[in-house]
Amino acid sequence: MLAAVVAIIAGPLRRAGAASAPEPSQRAALEVAKDVKYREIHDAELDFRTGKLSEPDYREVDRALRSEAIELLRRLDAIATKEGRR
Repeated sequence: MLAAVVAIIAGPLRRAGAASAPEPSQRAALEVAKDVKYREIHDAELDFRTGKLSEPDYREVDRALRSEAIELLRRLDAIATKEGRR
């Protein structure tokens, strides 16, 4: 199910370079993706605390999730910058 959500959200992101001005739906999709990523980070932390993930596994998952979250934040910042230049 998560893969389907990511695929739906990522669709507009693939076209990010094609549009000169970001569409509101693109920004909304990024906001949703960011919220989903934050929940994934929180879930991984909970899984580690409850013993479902070992420390090495947690560190690997956490590193990947935070890297993805940073990329989403960069894209949101880029949209905000473009919107501010109008």
